Amino acid sequence: MNDLTINFSKQDGLVPCVIQDVKTLRVLMLGFMNEDAYKKTLQEKRVTFFSRSKQRLWTKGETSGNFLNLVDIAVDCDNDTLLIKVIPEGPVCHTGADTCFNEKNERWDLAALEQIIQDRKNNPTQASYTTSLIQKGINKVAQKVGEEAVELIIEAKDNNTDLFLNEAADLMYHYLVLLAAKNHSLADVLAVLKKRQK
Repeated sequence: MNDLTINFSKQDGLVPCVIQDVKTLRVLMLGFMNEDAYKKTLQEKRVTFFSRSKQRLWTKGETSGNFLNLVDIAVDCDNDTLLIKVIPEGPVCHTGADTCFNEKNERWDLAALEQIIQDRKNNPTQASYTTSLIQKGINKVAQKVGEEAVELIIEAKDNNTDLFLNEAADLMYHYLVLLAAKNHSLADVLAVLKKRQK
């Protein structure tokens, strides 16, 4: 990040900055930086903009406490726009919305499900099915994967889409639990598949 070549001269010393949540990949807001704001952002690891209305540096969260913690900065092909990846502390918009585009800053994908499973493993709770399954040991977890695979095969032979998709979801969930129980992740499996690509 420190060695980026950024052209601050094109727009009166300012460059637009697209702010993106590093985890959800949701675009949170658009702001502008001058060179001083950029340097302060690098130094403090919290995103600072140049406020065009106040004509001064403005660290996002300085009044609300909803800071944007810096993870990475990339510059575009013309060296005049920044993509800044952050971990936000709370809502980003002054209206209280998650983003300045009134979108929810959330994601639901296999990585999010993996995080939930890992949390249940690391922070066991009695009410959690995931916790209880992992605590029963690797043989029980592996058995559940086998059972769900058979149930998916049976449903694949019929034409009930709802039942098929539910069994597919059960298999996927138990497969992720098995990976977590074996101290592996989906990323480990994807790495193996990537090596196989020809």
